[in-house]
Amino acid sequence: MNLIEELRWRGMIQDIIPGTEEQLNKEMTAGYIGFDPTAESLHIGSLVPILLLVHLQKAGHKPFALVGGATGMVGDPSGKSEERNLLDEETLNRNLDGIKKQLEKYLDFNSTKPNAAEMVNNYDWFKSMNFLHFIRDVGKHITVNYMMAKDSVKKRLEGETGMSFTEFTYQLVQGYDFYWLYQHKNCKLQMGGSDQWGNITTGTELIRRKAGGEAFAFTCPLVTKADGGKFGKTEKGNVWLDKEKTTPYQFYQFWLNASDADAEKWIKLFTFLPKQEIELLITKHQQNAAARELQKTLAKEVTVFVHGEEEYNNAIATTEKLFANQTAPAESLSVEDLEGMEGIVKIDFSSEKINAGIDVVSFLAETTILPSKGEARKMVQNGGININRKKVDNLQLTIERSLLLHQKYLLVQKGKKNYYLVKIQ
Repeated sequence: MNLIEELRWRGMIQDIIPGTEEQLNKEMTAGYIGFDPTAESLHIGSLVPILLLVHLQKAGHKPFALVGGATGMVGDPSGKSEERNLLDEETLNRNLDGIKKQLEKYLDFNSTKPNAAEMVNNYDWFKSMNFLHFIRDVGKHITVNYMMAKDSVKKRLEGETGMSFTEFTYQLVQGYDFYWLYQHKNCKLQMGGSDQWGNITTGTELIRRKAGGEAFAFTCPLVTKADGGKFGKTEKGNVWLDKEKTTPYQFYQFWLNASDADAEKWIKLFTFLPKQEIELLITKHQQNAAARELQKTLAKEVTVFVHGEEEYNNAIATTEKLFANQTAPAESLSVEDLEGMEGIVKIDFSSEKINAGIDVVSFLAETTILPSKGEARKMVQNGGININRKKVDNLQLTIERSLLLHQKYLLVQKGKKNYYLVKIQ
């Protein structure tokens, strides 16, 4: 199975320029994907582009990861309903450093290898280019009619907010990235999400018109959830690849809680398991969905890929302590069990308030387990709060020293999956 065939059965190809498969079968080809430096960590929405680069390198081709130091200052309109905030140089540089460190975990940058991964920053070739140079050497090759025909432009122009000149020119800036890499790095392939198709084809057109060359591209479908919810979003926001932002336990739980339909689709997208093994897993799952073998395998593979075996084992240990024997009283958990729960949210709270006694609603709000007393009251009334594995059904409950585990801890559960260890200081 060649690279394109492999990616097709995994559901990782949506649009493809004719001749791309033949080019990849003919010779080692350099290909790139751009990463948006809007934060100092990538999130799981970036996993598909990362995996595309890994697949490319595994197939013997050369991956380039382009971090958009220049384009981050402009803003990409693709898939956006309004213009985003632009970043200052200091924030951008901090974000770029964080992203570089993450990408180095997944790609082989060993320069002795012919297909070693490389990191590039488009600020390096844009910083010395002035506006007149850009409109003369780049802008004249692409007509306004061509740019207006792009879906990302049409949608914004038809909307209420319109589109700034800055965002309108974004496709030229991204197109020039491809041209520059083609000229200086012999890069003939660009990959990205399906919302990038318009920007990507502007690049292939610029290469054809300005350099008389031929370039190739394909896109991957945007990942969706079967229930229509946004992929990668939880109650706490984005699921990040940085363990300081999303703990390995929370990361593992995200994948473990995938629906059957999502798990069946995601195990092809987000793991490197071979086709035969995945098909066998899906068949087993269909015969006994209650065992959740598909979700467990998916969660293991992705957590090990992103965080490593040790963090995966820690996530499993925490999961077992929290979920395996929920009928056992919380008092049966040792100090080591409580302190060793990697990844659940740990909160310090004042001993003075516990000594004096504090009502449960105020406690939940002051620990920030709930954002307000109103939300806390509603959650208690709906039966969504457990303290030390006992459901709280009394709004007048006083949190006091007699409730503490080992005279120091409270284990709070909000909803089905959110756990907090409150440590009294």
